[in-house]
Amino acid sequence: MKIWTVILLSLFAQSIVCAQTRVVAECTVNYSIQIKGDEKMDNETAALLKSSSKIVYIKGNDSRVDLLSTTFLQTLIYDKSTGTAVIMRELGANKFMTKLDNKAWANQNSKYTGMVITYLDEVKQILGYECKKAILQLNDGNTFSVYYATAITPSVREFEFQFKDIPGFVLEYETVEGKGEKITFTATKINLNPVPASKFDIPTSGYRLLN
Repeated sequence: MKIWTVILLSLFAQSIVCAQTRVVAECTVNYSIQIKGDEKMDNETAALLKSSSKIVYIKGNDSRVDLLSTTFLQTLIYDKSTGTAVIMRELGANKFMTKLDNKAWANQNSKYTGMVITYLDEVKQILGYECKKAILQLNDGNTFSVYYATAITPSVREFEFQFKDIPGFVLEYETVEGKGEKITFTATKINLNPVPASKFDIPTSGYRLLN
């Protein structure tokens, strides 16, 4: 009898956790980009980042990330069902495309293998969501500090490989680069309306294919 009581209590606890975290399968999230210590960067890079923004689209097993600036556009489309990714870059009139199968995608993100995640008690409010803080320590010494919403989690997480094990939706993160400059991405808007399927279409022409 005691064994069944323990099992029932365990299942009840798990159901509470699941109820508290909602999987978001349709959304658009806008992020702003801020820089600290930009005097350590070259002027061109600092100016490019200051004029940039980030948009994340989620739809079922598909995700898309746009990094936009006045002179540059990079789009990453990731398919969770196959583990494949396509990266498109536009520099003026020049357009380039790189296709990555699941093995190549894993290799490209191998630097995140073995990283250590430390969960902290610190919390903050971002767009009405309570977000907890975590520190990600990479093998090369670089770190990410992240704030993630505990109430929601995206249906696709592997598109930002470094955050795939974070138990929530990352709404703010700060990277510390090699010279000590800090780049902070902060969510400024979340739209939970359906995302057009066309956002995840891969162009069949107009891009130079890179290996």
